[in-house]
Amino acid sequence: MKDINKIFKWGMIALIVVSVVLLVFGFTAGFEAKDNLPVNALLIWAYIMIGLAIVAVVGAGLLVRFQVDPKGVVKLGIGLAVLVVICAAAYFIAPGKPALNLLAQPSANTLKLTDAILLLTYLAGVLAIAAILFGEVYGKISKK
Repeated sequence: MKDINKIFKWGMIALIVVSVVLLVFGFTAGFEAKDNLPVNALLIWAYIMIGLAIVAVVGAGLLVRFQVDPKGVVKLGIGLAVLVVICAAAYFIAPGKPALNLLAQPSANTLKLTDAILLLTYLAGVLAIAAILFGEVYGKISKK
């Protein structure tokens, strides 16, 4: 267990060092210099960090679930598959219409992805409101 903690500690230090180096590079070179290379590097690094975070959360969830309840891994897999299907459905439903009041339009893929993210945000908001209402109503009914 100590070896795993050391690996995580040094891995986090390495990620922080790379982040700081990229940030310093952006400030020293100027974010608009060299065809926005510093901005692109920071964006790519942000994508890598988000990907690592997702892999870490899902991996840790699977590991803990597998140790506590091996049958629960199947439920977790089903939940993850449902999320993937919802995200894919949002992407395919998204219209990807051109943005209003922009002279230079983003690519069609960017527009479609943006619309998909907006649809997922709307869905999450509606589900959050529904969960709050359901919780309140259920709480009132169960007290009687």
